[in-house]
Amino acid sequence: MALEIEHKYLVISSEYKKAAKKCIPIRQGYLSRDPERTVRVRTKGDHAYLTVKTKNRGIVRNEFEYEIPFNDALQMLETCLCPIILKNRYLVDFEGFTWEVDEFLEDLSGITVAEIELPTPETPYSIPPFIGKEVTGIPEYYNSNIYMLAHGK
Repeated sequence: MALEIEHKYLVISSEYKKAAKKCIPIRQGYLSRDPERTVRVRTKGDHAYLTVKTKNRGIVRNEFEYEIPFNDALQMLETCLCPIILKNRYLVDFEGFTWEVDEFLEDLSGITVAEIELPTPETPYSIPPFIGKEVTGIPEYYNSNIYMLAHGK
């Protein structure tokens, strides 16, 4: 069983773009948005993944991710619950960790969040200058719910 241990923050400036070592286009959709277990299909660059995540317990949850054929992912995306999320992910190294900064596109334009994954819940880390308020554990900021945040639903 794989554990995901992460903190999520709002982004307050575009400084991350200058510091980014890479930018990856992502397209993702949800086959299930059940709060107890989400099932996501994602294309990330020229790779594709199927991911199952369980409900958070603090900053920890189970995550099972499997690479799948790209064309299968494209077909699955056509059957996903609306909307399909488009975003650019910037990878930023900062003091020993890689931050993933997601800049949402199209209908979600204007929303930018950053995540840091940690080896343990107690692992100390430093905050980059482009980071603002922590939103870890706030359901409106889960990718599976973020569309509702942007559209007041």
